[in-house]
Amino acid sequence: MHQKRVTLADVAKAAGVSRTTASLVLSDRGDELRISEPVQHRVRQVAAELAYRPNAASQVLRTGLSRTFGFISDTVATSQLAGDMIKGALEGARRHDHMLFIGESEGSEDEQARLIQAMVDRQVDGIVIASMFTRERPVPRGVGRPLVFLNTVPAEDHAQVPVVIPDEIGAGRAAARALLDAGHREIHLIGAGPALGDVPPLTIAGQERLEGILRELDGAGLEPASGRRCSIWLPEDGWQATTALLQSGVTGGAILCFNDRLALGAYQAIQEAGFRVPQDFSVVSFDDHQLASWLRPGLTTVALPHYELGRRAVEALLAPAQADTRFERVPMPLRARGSIAAP
Repeated sequence: MHQKRVTLADVAKAAGVSRTTASLVLSDRGDELRISEPVQHRVRQVAAELAYRPNAASQVLRTGLSRTFGFISDTVATSQLAGDMIKGALEGARRHDHMLFIGESEGSEDEQARLIQAMVDRQVDGIVIASMFTRERPVPRGVGRPLVFLNTVPAEDHAQVPVVIPDEIGAGRAAARALLDAGHREIHLIGAGPALGDVPPLTIAGQERLEGILRELDGAGLEPASGRRCSIWLPEDGWQATTALLQSGVTGGAILCFNDRLALGAYQAIQEAGFRVPQDFSVVSFDDHQLASWLRPGLTTVALPHYELGRRAVEALLAPAQADTRFERVPMPLRARGSIAAP
């Protein structure tokens, strides 16, 4: 049987006050209009007992706010690796009493435009545009709602849109520092390098990771012992690059891979050549994919903070945009495991 919705008039009648008084109390304007504390308490208590919920449509008309956000990704929603971005965004919305509408474009600009329009039609208060991998994307025009770019950067110079991305430069420095602190001075790069800019095209994360690595090594008076650029960062590419490194006569030292998949291939090549991790080669990587903790020994890696990225993107929608806070880099923590030893 359909249960009748509790209205504001029902709350007012049960609390013995006018509908206007009940509305002011439940919209947190009781103090402003000098409604006594006992009356405010009675109204709130009755509303809780009756399980009163404000009418969302009337709230939009009264305040201009729907207390909803949109979240549009390319492949984040269906990715096991980055699904925590969604969880973080949901938690950020929940903390501020908002709902989150989630859509996925599969990388199609036309589908993204359709999703944006659908969310605008539903009166969302703002939209997060998210990417699985850090890359440049054009800023949608004429949205008429606050936008935040998550794990993606505007293709246009001077675009006035807040950006939340992982601190890949800091991650590069942390990865290099972990090896330096263990005493390593011969560090080989797998995936990119050894010179700044020697990364696969359109790889913003790779560019920034390499920049951080080179900065940290330069501070120690060092350069990479070698670097092998891979156009794709999959286990087979890591295996091929590491095999080539070992065949060149390298028998020990440190290997810094540009993601965990490359590191998996590096582990295989090291084992096949009769060497061991970390006794012969220390290995460090990035991303903290599930395979990093499955490997034996466990892979030391710098984690992508997916949950925090999603939460901070929603916070950026709610915060007034300031020129010095439009570009936020979220720290990437080092997950120390068993893949580093002294040389």
